[in-house]
Amino acid sequence: MARTVARVIVDALTELGVGQVFGVVGDALNPLTDAIRTSDGVEWVGCRHEEAAAFAASAQSQLTGSLGVCMGTVGPGSVHLLNGLYDAAKSRTPVLAIAGQVPLPELGSDYFQEVDNDALFSDVAVFRATVTSPEQMPLLLETAVRTALGRRGVAVLSVPGDIGERQLDADRPARFSLTAPTTRPDGDAVRAAAALLDRSERVTLLVGRGARAARDQVLSLAERLAAPMVLTLKAKEGFEGDNPFQVGQTGLIGNPAAASSLQEADTLLLLGTDFPYRDWYPEGATVVQVDTEPTHIGRRVPVEIGLVGDVGVTVRDLLAELSATPRDGGKGRDRAHLEKAVEHFASWREGQTRLTAPEHDKGLIGRVRSALDNREHGIRPEALAAAVDRHAAEDAVFTSDTGMATVWLSRFVEMRGDRRLLGSYNLGSMANAMPHALGAQMLDRDRQVVAFCGDGGLSMLLGDLMTLKTYDLPVTLVVFDNRRLGMVKLEQEQSGLPEFGTVLDNPDFAAVATALGLTGIRVTDPAALDDAVRTALATPGPVLLDVLTNPDEIAVPAKPTVQQGWGFAVAKMKEIVRSHGDDSAAG
Repeated sequence: MARTVARVIVDALTELGVGQVFGVVGDALNPLTDAIRTSDGVEWVGCRHEEAAAFAASAQSQLTGSLGVCMGTVGPGSVHLLNGLYDAAKSRTPVLAIAGQVPLPELGSDYFQEVDNDALFSDVAVFRATVTSPEQMPLLLETAVRTALGRRGVAVLSVPGDIGERQLDADRPARFSLTAPTTRPDGDAVRAAAALLDRSERVTLLVGRGARAARDQVLSLAERLAAPMVLTLKAKEGFEGDNPFQVGQTGLIGNPAAASSLQEADTLLLLGTDFPYRDWYPEGATVVQVDTEPTHIGRRVPVEIGLVGDVGVTVRDLLAELSATPRDGGKGRDRAHLEKAVEHFASWREGQTRLTAPEHDKGLIGRVRSALDNREHGIRPEALAAAVDRHAAEDAVFTSDTGMATVWLSRFVEMRGDRRLLGSYNLGSMANAMPHALGAQMLDRDRQVVAFCGDGGLSMLLGDLMTLKTYDLPVTLVVFDNRRLGMVKLEQEQSGLPEFGTVLDNPDFAAVATALGLTGIRVTDPAALDDAVRTALATPGPVLLDVLTNPDEIAVPAKPTVQQGWGFAVAKMKEIVRSHGDDSAAG
């Protein structure tokens, strides 16, 4: 029996091993969702918002390295996919989006809900096409999938409403043969880089996500060079646990040990990272960069030697050359730079640990703070993040919303064991933590998935809490409920501006969750925090842990400036004056 276009697509997804397709049903998608309904291999996950569907597909792709799939129907349904698809594109992970389209005879007529999908997705997609004839299948689908996988990006296939149910005259199975290429840098460039590194006295590694598959080789290189290892946020997963060389993150979420490790280096070796923040690169250091993408070499900082190749292969080649030309006649490298960085990092972490203690605010700083601001402070977000770290499984998947939730995860949750980490760390979107967790949990219902949610981010896509309930997904949502857009508040105050427009009139999120059929737990007392976290992580089914955290808690940047300090002080004085004026006016 001849297959329809919809059946060809769904059969092909089954062959590819796609377990779930995320989306919202409707009109042009009806032939596709009906084909999924009658399929044994693919599960339809009906979300409440297409943006959540695209985030979920992106999460699955990032965790597996394989194709994630989402669908949006004609017009608004496809438009809603965009933000989650940009997350996938910026994360360089393969996602196929099936977009509905108006019937073929109506294309170009400004028909009801008509949107030019090829134009709409032109910036986000590495491939986009509209199926205009059954005879284009399965070739067009094969091209879309190969492009998404080969270029690690988003492919969009638009299917008009009258095409999905049409049958193919000449049918054949879809074929997706594709092998991942391995690139090796030029040998002369490797030898030049090795000679440069051998001459260097203080080498620091900046390690990114692109090096995660080469952990053993990178650790060997750090040992050989006596080099501290600064990790990007995405490299926490894979390099943080059991690593004597790592000194945490740099940038606004980072720490002073990482910042000084970079600034004091005479040579910086970038491994699989396109870290974008130019202000955080060291001044005057010689830079060697390893990346699979030629266009990434030197685009953030001037590079002396660029090595285009896979990190694992390249580091093995470097180690061979370094071992052939040992520094100081074989006496070994001075380890002072490494030891100073590691000691600095350990001291900083000890200070951070003190922030998680319940008695911390009983000291002088806490009393001064209370005198300046008599609002209820709530629970320290550091204590919440540390409690989750203590009680979460060693193979938990963590997701985090953009903003302060990511700061607390970065500083207090260690990616040890088989833990995984997801976030919108390149796009920087709000509202990603919960739908990322949705996609992650659908991959494995028995694996613990923990979402670090900002209250602003969670409320933006609050409706898909019902998706968690519908599919009984045991996600634990940890809500940092500071009644603020916390990162924006910090940005304003560091610039000397009083807080404005950041206050959120939140509901009791635990009560909302309970009303929706989830388990809701609300914490307002620091003494109850540890037990609440333990209970939330051990409770079957979806759980929302709503913790009222201190809205005035700040994260000091890794290298704070005098200007930032004065700006913060001035902002606080403006806020106090404004507050007193509001009080007197009200009286």
